[in-house]
Amino acid sequence: MANEEDDPVVQEIDVYLAKSLAEKLYLFQYPVRPASMTYDDIPHLSAKIKPKQQKVELEMAIDTLNPNYCRSKGEQIALNVDGACADETSTYSSKLMDKQTFCSSQTTSNTSRYAAALYRQGELHLTPLHGILQLRPSFSYLDKADAKHREREAANEAGDSSQDEAEEDVKQITVRFSRPESEQARQRRVQSYEFLQKKHAEEPWVHLHYYGLRDSRSEHERQYLLCQGSSGVENTELVKSPSEYLMMLMPPSQEQEKDKPVAPSNVLSMAQLRTLPLADQIKILMKNVKVMPFANLMSLLGPFIDSVAVLRGIQKVAMLVQGNWVVKSDILYPKDSSSPHSGVPAEVLCRGRDFVMWKFTQSRWVVRKEVATVTKLSAEDVKDFLEHMAVVRINKGWEFILPYDGEFIKKHPDVVQRQHMLWTGIQAKLEKVYNLVKETMPKKPDGQSGPAVLVSGDQRVQVAKSKAQQNHALLERELQRRKEQIRASTVLPGVRIKEEPMSEEGEEEEEREVEEDEEPMDTSPSRGLHNRLANGLPAGRAAGGDSFNGHPPPGCASTPVARELRAFVEATFQRQFVLTLSELKRLFNLHLASLPPGHTLFSGISDRMLQDTVLAAGCKQILVPVSRVCACWTGGQTRPPSAPQEGSWQAAPFLVEGSCGKRSGHSRVA
Repeated sequence: MANEEDDPVVQEIDVYLAKSLAEKLYLFQYPVRPASMTYDDIPHLSAKIKPKQQKVELEMAIDTLNPNYCRSKGEQIALNVDGACADETSTYSSKLMDKQTFCSSQTTSNTSRYAAALYRQGELHLTPLHGILQLRPSFSYLDKADAKHREREAANEAGDSSQDEAEEDVKQITVRFSRPESEQARQRRVQSYEFLQKKHAEEPWVHLHYYGLRDSRSEHERQYLLCQGSSGVENTELVKSPSEYLMMLMPPSQEQEKDKPVAPSNVLSMAQLRTLPLADQIKILMKNVKVMPFANLMSLLGPFIDSVAVLRGIQKVAMLVQGNWVVKSDILYPKDSSSPHSGVPAEVLCRGRDFVMWKFTQSRWVVRKEVATVTKLSAEDVKDFLEHMAVVRINKGWEFILPYDGEFIKKHPDVVQRQHMLWTGIQAKLEKVYNLVKETMPKKPDGQSGPAVLVSGDQRVQVAKSKAQQNHALLERELQRRKEQIRASTVLPGVRIKEEPMSEEGEEEEEREVEEDEEPMDTSPSRGLHNRLANGLPAGRAAGGDSFNGHPPPGCASTPVARELRAFVEATFQRQFVLTLSELKRLFNLHLASLPPGHTLFSGISDRMLQDTVLAAGCKQILVPVSRVCACWTGGQTRPPSAPQEGSWQAAPFLVEGSCGKRSGHSRVA
């Protein structure tokens, strides 16, 4: 009671809430202008507003007669903005900067706590504010001056070009087709600065009429600041209890809740997450993390969660890769979604991502170019796949993001075996879709690739050099052995093969020597061989049926392909008796070109099969160690080696291993 007596009530004032201008009343502030220098007496030339954005522009006149006004600067600015020619679109029609523009900006978006008050005759009338705007001078005329300057420079550079030259100028036009836009891409576009600016520019201006402070129309509008029904009929909102009145006068602040930033999509509240069912918790965690070891998943779910239930749930939303769990592709790319980069459907994206996951089950390294070549997807999509589960290493490729989890592999062999079976099915589908070469999965009991040993580039070079040295020594020994065999098989009694000289003089001397003294070449199948060669080969090899290069003979001579090939060989050697292997292959290719499509010989004839067929047809193979050889065919009656007769004899055809020289000669059979 003592406190109330010390602070007595001096006066009671009735408060009224006026609503006539509640949606139209704005408070204008001029932060760059002192409060003592108002714009009340300055002529307002025009005014316009965008109601949705609460954006206002005012044009006010400048006192050009004021001694502080620089006329030369005003004329220069008007000339820069409008140019020398003035028309209706000119900013300054008087060729002088005689006005300036003020643009508004919002100070706060929540004006529910602000009102304009008018005290009259012992009554306080409150009108809520619709907006609080700050107006500052606009310098858009400088942008117009810059645009005019660029236009003048472009005109000067173009020069006095003729109309015909302008018409002949052909410009290339690039046509682009828009991709299907996903929901996520659309949200990013809507929130972008460019989209907001475009949306703001689309709202039309509403032009207003400005009336001065002392104008009768302004006085009339100010009457709406008073509550029209002071009898209390229209002020039932204020007839409330003191607590309700204070609540209405000072509502709780909601600005903090509205301005609170939304959490990113990859940030989860663990408290909210644990209120969901276990299956949803696992799905949300895997969808956000993408790749996770099983131990980390158990630690996030809590200590009281059954690991068997987690294993059962994780297999529904993830696949096992190198002992770690990677979220399934259909979880990230639902059925009706598409790529934000290329617009390809979710089915194609899932297939491509499954291929990347499968490659990581084979190795810790994946090359992005290889994945793009096989899947035929864009580089951005492939990069998204790899960023989900790998990290890039310079000059190496993409490495799986987590180390190999051997502990989980050993602890849960049944789960690993089940995942191995799933990957086998996925591999079969990928091989069918992408036409992959048949590859076998690693034959491990766990079905997963083990930890890869990283080998540096220098180590690989050293290993390759050592292998090359070992192979070089082996090849040298094999070459020497073959040379000795060839030398032993070709140096026969009674047979002499002459080498052609490389120069023209040597060729002339060679011709004279051949004319004076020709050496006989024995073609008898048994007399000159001393039972060491059969059909031009060592006896051991001929008995075994192997060709000279170590390949086995054809498996069956009664097949249609073998019969056709045998007929071609016999017909060819009836026309030409001495042929090199390369010449015979050339004639065989010409023969193939003359055959109709679908012929049996198109099944594929190897060089080994062709050579074995020639030997089987009764031809002899002469292995010549020199580069150019001459031989011929002489006709006559066949005679056995035990019955020598005079005259020429018919010899078996020769297949010369080498290339024939420029000159041709003949052999004489004794």
